[in-house]
Amino acid sequence: MTTDSTTAAPSQDTHLIADEGAGPPAISASPREGPEAVPEAATPAAPSIEAPPTSPLTLHMPVDVRNLSLALLALFASVALLHWASAVFIPIMLSLLLTTALRPAVDVLHRWYIPRWLGAGMLLVAMVAGLASAAWSLSDGAAQLVDSLPVATKKVRDNLKARAGGSSPLDTMQKAATQIEQAANENSATATPRRGVQRVIVERPPFNIRDYLWSGTVGLMSALGQLMVVVFLTFFALASGNLLRDKLLRIAGTSLERRKVTAHVLEDITRQIQRYLLLQVFTSVLVGLATGLAYWALGLQNAAVWGVAAGVLNLAPYIGSALVTGASALVAFLQFGTLDMALAIGGASLVIHTIVGNLLTPWLTSRTSSMSPVAVFVSVLAWGWLWGLWGLLLGIPVMMAVKAVCDRVEDLKPVGELLGQ
Repeated sequence: MTTDSTTAAPSQDTHLIADEGAGPPAISASPREGPEAVPEAATPAAPSIEAPPTSPLTLHMPVDVRNLSLALLALFASVALLHWASAVFIPIMLSLLLTTALRPAVDVLHRWYIPRWLGAGMLLVAMVAGLASAAWSLSDGAAQLVDSLPVATKKVRDNLKARAGGSSPLDTMQKAATQIEQAANENSATATPRRGVQRVIVERPPFNIRDYLWSGTVGLMSALGQLMVVVFLTFFALASGNLLRDKLLRIAGTSLERRKVTAHVLEDITRQIQRYLLLQVFTSVLVGLATGLAYWALGLQNAAVWGVAAGVLNLAPYIGSALVTGASALVAFLQFGTLDMALAIGGASLVIHTIVGNLLTPWLTSRTSSMSPVAVFVSVLAWGWLWGLWGLLLGIPVMMAVKAVCDRVEDLKPVGELLGQ
């Protein structure tokens, strides 16, 4: 039985519907329009959702500050040691370079049943004799060039005066500096010295040619001593055969994998240095031919001799090109008597060395050694600052060896990647 009951309240109409067996009664309230109506509860406004601020992307790398600091300190200590003990390291590096270059020839002689010590001695004696004969043949020309320096200087000065139509700007500046110095000396001489102050005049010691000759002789003897050290080290290294390689393999450890890695590193170093030396020979021949042809076209005397000198001095980066450019320009000025021809000869040499030395050689070196041209150029600058002229010659082979080692060692692969292309 179902009962419907309706209850009216004075303030609102409420309908109660009760259904037996359907649970509690459902209450349905319908508000009545008018002043007595109860206002609906205001629904709260939905909160505004703002986008979180964007933070820059960061890369967290597991860098151990302690290990990094120790590595930097070790690097700085190594650079200081190489600079301080350059007199020891330079002959050793030159000996290793010559050993790598001459080993194939010694191996060929050994196949012809010539002992290694005899083949190494023959090659070194031939090399030293060739260098001595070349220096002796060029000594007369160098002496004449030195003797002609005063005459060339006077000719250059007269030519500049003729071009300027009177006194050159250098002469005007020299006269002004002389007048200023005279006025300063007169003022210092007429000034009354203070009481109790003693005037001291420092006089420069007179020029003594013996001091310069002695210092030059000491430097020459030191260079000859280092040359003899290089020759003997190279002889012993060539005569011993593969003894150094076998020792390095034994030092690497008993593991077969470590020995294989060491053997691959040594092979890479040898192959890259041999390619670099062949590249130096190729560029030297190219510079010699280009210089000789250019000087012959411009009418310079002894163009073939200048071509040979340019090819030989090309082995000394930057210094050799500067010597050839300056000396050839001076000889051209003495021969033609005009500043234009001197500038043309010097400019031709400068253009050839710039194209070959600064563009072609770094590019070919990067191709043969898998090093980037930027790394090659920076290596030349760094080792030149460290060891001077010898650093310019030895910097690239040293960095080739460093890259070969870094490519095979797991922890040093980032350095090899930085040096590579």
